[in-house]
Amino acid sequence: MPLEIWQGLWIPFAGTTLGSACVFFMRRSLNLLVQRALTGFAAGVMVAASIWSLLLPAMEQAADMGDWSFLPAVIGFWLGILFLLGLDRLIPHLHRDSSEAEGIKSSFGRTTMLTLAVALHNLPEGMAVGAVYAGLISGESGITLAGALALSLGIAIQNFPEGAIISMPLKAEGLSKSRSFVYGMLSGVVEPLGALLTILLAGIMVPVLPYALSFAAGAMVYVVVEELIPEMSVGKHSNLGTVFFAVGFTLMMTLDIVLGG
Repeated sequence: MPLEIWQGLWIPFAGTTLGSACVFFMRRSLNLLVQRALTGFAAGVMVAASIWSLLLPAMEQAADMGDWSFLPAVIGFWLGILFLLGLDRLIPHLHRDSSEAEGIKSSFGRTTMLTLAVALHNLPEGMAVGAVYAGLISGESGITLAGALALSLGIAIQNFPEGAIISMPLKAEGLSKSRSFVYGMLSGVVEPLGALLTILLAGIMVPVLPYALSFAAGAMVYVVVEELIPEMSVGKHSNLGTVFFAVGFTLMMTLDIVLGG
């Protein structure tokens, strides 16, 4: 696998790691309004990436199906939604600012459950990066290296505050700075792993690439609707999350069009 692709797969993880390292430099946990703004920003990036980096390329890949070119995108999208729904019901995890765990009952501690919640969120992002790079490797998708890097960079940008959002509260709950950093970093490990797995599967079954792209889009949209939008709206009413959703959306859209065009 070319060096450029290896680097691209690890860029989002680097964003999470750098964000988690904020625990060494920041004294206090992030303000609730700041968390809401950053969550809205992440949601905007993910929705824009789902459209421009995944669903539209999926339909372009299936253009030879004529009027039915939308079908792989629809099927893959729903498979992604159902896949995340299943993981959400299966994997024990605890969302930030929530006292009730989700998934099957387990004896995991609060810290582990919080980390699993973020890892569950990050998995679709890794799959999205892997699907785009699989399209690049195939050479038949119209996806350029710059376009693939745009997705990696966009997700890394929104992973930076996410790393801080997971590590800072852990420190506030009494964990040491180093342990809080490690947990925050580990929440992002699923991204390169998910990317590599997606590339391997798409490489074995090249005709499934449109389904892989739209599958990742469905998984990301599930996370946005199930987790990020409720989190950016919790508490006292504010339009801050919505404004930053628009900021993230336009930034990712611009990156994809400028670098991927």
